[in-house]
Amino acid sequence: MMNNDLTLHTDKYQINMMYAYWKNNTHKKRAVFEAYFRKNPFKNGYTVFAGLERIVKYVNQLKFSEDDLAYLAMQEENYDKEFIEELRDFSFKGDIYAVQEGEIVFPNEPLIRVEATIFEAQLIETALLNFMNYQTLIATKASRITQVTGEDEVVEFGSRRAQESSAAVWGARAAYIAGFTGTSNMLAGKWFHIPTKGTNAHSWIQNHDTEYEAFEQFVRALPNQAILLVDTYDTLQSGIPNAIKIGKELEKQGKQLKAVRLDSGDLARLSIEGRKMLDEAGMDHVKIMASSDLDEEVILHLKMQNAQIDSWGIGTKLITGSDCPALGGVYKLVAREKEGGYEPVIKLSEDVVKITTPGAKTLYRIINNDTNKSEGDYLAFEDEVVDDQPLKMFDPIFPHKFKFVDNYTAINLMKPIFQNGELVYDLPSIDDIRTYHKQQIKAIWPETLRLLNPQTYFVDLSERVWQMKQDLIVKHS
Repeated sequence: MMNNDLTLHTDKYQINMMYAYWKNNTHKKRAVFEAYFRKNPFKNGYTVFAGLERIVKYVNQLKFSEDDLAYLAMQEENYDKEFIEELRDFSFKGDIYAVQEGEIVFPNEPLIRVEATIFEAQLIETALLNFMNYQTLIATKASRITQVTGEDEVVEFGSRRAQESSAAVWGARAAYIAGFTGTSNMLAGKWFHIPTKGTNAHSWIQNHDTEYEAFEQFVRALPNQAILLVDTYDTLQSGIPNAIKIGKELEKQGKQLKAVRLDSGDLARLSIEGRKMLDEAGMDHVKIMASSDLDEEVILHLKMQNAQIDSWGIGTKLITGSDCPALGGVYKLVAREKEGGYEPVIKLSEDVVKITTPGAKTLYRIINNDTNKSEGDYLAFEDEVVDDQPLKMFDPIFPHKFKFVDNYTAINLMKPIFQNGELVYDLPSIDDIRTYHKQQIKAIWPETLRLLNPQTYFVDLSERVWQMKQDLIVKHS
């Protein structure tokens, strides 16, 4: 997966547009595209950006192989041979700016800005959105879950239900960025240095004459990783009593039973009763792990029922984004080269949320120095000075609603990633990304972070950006 040739991981219409630009000799004209999304997933109040590392690796490896070129030459469009030759020498030589992975982001603000020839910018659209949309979706779902689990251990268990192997591996990475503590996927552990966690399956229990024998042979093999699955037959009558027996045997060896795992049934009741049994046996150190189609809503209700669960295995509903299977990320042209400079462009629509905001923009987070919390995000042109005092922030839809902010720090969230095709950004370690995410989420008010009916976060335009948008709406209406 990681080393596969992904140059043709693009849509046919991208190649056709590249060909049309080439035929009209406009393929070297520069353009600016911005990638963003229009609505937070999962009815959430915020989103967690992820996918940048894979985008970087993809751009670095962009090159049409001979097999790629032969395949393109066979297409029904009958591309000119000279076009195929143009692709043979292709490499990305443009600029890319992006927010950092783990950043808290919001609708209609640029997460990635691409400044390149139209030829280059069109080719990378599909893959860029694919990587950004999926990993951002899963990171956001994982963050919602960790908002509920708090300091509990949370392990990603979703590989077998993911939509193919790439989703399993990169989804595990996205979950870890947003606060999960480990994954069951060994390849994700190897590639990204994520702690790997595992217990055993019901088949292990079934493949022995008795449940006790299955437990005994498992801990004999792995005495330092003794976690027992206790719901194969009867959790309270068989599973936990047998686990207690095994725990007593381990104590004679100077070792301890680490945990029991529940994978079915009434998790609240079983964990409460199981906790009593373990404590009465002098095993208050033994944790209770739960799995079984869990997500943030199920976990929230389990905690409301005082479930005695210390550790969570999250699979299907995380890795598939089950209640919101896609992030609606888009990649829109905001400026084009004209007469030696950039001309802002706009897309209009009867659907107001689909009207684009023209011009190459930078994204600022406005931090109140008194509270260390964000007053909102602010989109401005690159040449604008944003640290003036005070700063006027107004609703882009209802501009009569505004406020002046003083004693603030404006943080530019967009970092240069590629300059003239050269990678200028040091990719952080995955643990550095996790730490960054934890730091950034502290700057957001709890009302925006809550799971139900979150407060809308302000994403404002500078007066220049807003006026440019209004002018182009009038011009093209």
